[in-house]
Amino acid sequence: MTHDRLFVDTAGGATRRSVEHALVYVSEVEMYNQIMITMTISELREQLASAVESARTQPVLVERRGQPAGVLVSPEHYEELLSALEEIEDIAAFDEAMAEEGPNIPWEQVKADLGWD
Repeated sequence: MTHDRLFVDTAGGATRRSVEHALVYVSEVEMYNQIMITMTISELREQLASAVESARTQPVLVERRGQPAGVLVSPEHYEELLSALEEIEDIAAFDEAMAEEGPNIPWEQVKADLGWD
């Protein structure tokens, strides 16, 4: 995966900080995913404790009949993935909002509409 493909639809209106944050995250994911252990479901049953320990530093791909069935990752990495996904969704929503046609709504009006006066 290239960084350009990941951000082709989102980099235009995104803040520089958001894009840089996401790019740093992508680099961390690439390092985390360089080595992936593959186990069958039967092996996972026999070696669950070992698989959970391995997942702390690298993902564990679980296969059923030779096909990917799941991935075991650490709770920290899972939270990082969710956070990165949310960041990318926020960037896409920002870009979509910026591309909308029509008049801008002044900040003072937005605050009044939300009752934040």
